[in-house]
Amino acid sequence: MVKKTLALAAAIIFSSSFAQARDQIKIVGSSTVYPFSTTVAEKFGKTTSFKTPVVESTGSGGGLKLFCAGIGVKHPDITNASRRIKKKEVSRCAENGIKDIVEVKVGYDGIVLANSKKSEKFELTRKDIFLALAKDIPDGDGKLIPNPHKTWEDVNAALPAIKIEVLGPPPTSGTRDAFVEGGCKKFKWIKAMKKGDKTLGVKKDKKAYKRICHTVREDGVYIEAGENDNMIIGKLEANPKALGIFGYSFLDQNANKVQGSTIEGNAPTFENIAEGSYPISRPLYFYVKKAHIGVVPGIEEFMNEFASERTSGPDGYLTDKGLI
Repeated sequence: MVKKTLALAAAIIFSSSFAQARDQIKIVGSSTVYPFSTTVAEKFGKTTSFKTPVVESTGSGGGLKLFCAGIGVKHPDITNASRRIKKKEVSRCAENGIKDIVEVKVGYDGIVLANSKKSEKFELTRKDIFLALAKDIPDGDGKLIPNPHKTWEDVNAALPAIKIEVLGPPPTSGTRDAFVEGGCKKFKWIKAMKKGDKTLGVKKDKKAYKRICHTVREDGVYIEAGENDNMIIGKLEANPKALGIFGYSFLDQNANKVQGSTIEGNAPTFENIAEGSYPISRPLYFYVKKAHIGVVPGIEEFMNEFASERTSGPDGYLTDKGLI
């Protein structure tokens, strides 16, 4: 009897959350996936009987936080992400009744470090980037010290004697997650912390590894520019000495204004990212609440449009937007 009562109560709560169901899909999440999602939403609204979905750029982490907050009209139906959902986010979703999540991988994107076309193009390595932007870096004795580098020449004598000034996304961004880690792996003893290495005498310490590899400087060298990549483009035009971090699609769309740095000799081009020679790239996803499908009109149809060959295929219309 108690079980039946609880089940009935749960059913009432669930149905009441959809008492006045929206007739428009609500999407949040990654600023990198945002232009792709917006393009699909606009085409979807024009070519079907459904309303154009509302798409908001909140960052991957911010979008998943909103997405996992609950089921019902107050909460988004879909979240975009420039990284895969984390275990702790899956757990948070489950705690709030979201136990069935559909994952769709829509393509790949390169992450670029770009500057104004008025300036000289940078030729960098992942190690250079780490030594320029990490909060703490190794000294010559294998110890960590606060990052002392003021100019790019301090990082690498082959680089220009220009003040390090980088505009980029906040910690909630999947772009930043994918960008900051690569360079620290160039130091074997730091890389070994992730799993441990007896030959190097390094114990497994994931927390220390994450602290070293994911923590960016807070002394004004790295400037958080929010989740608006178009804003970063504007600031790079205004300040030719600065560099900015964003997805390849924004470089492709603003090729007349900014240029991407080569990373380990590879330029951030469509071909290099597609074949894997450009070293900083990541998969792009969107996540859907299964409980909202069939309740908020058009979700399944929107998913089919986004994942179709005519949209995300090699000759799909998102290719013109930079999706790989």
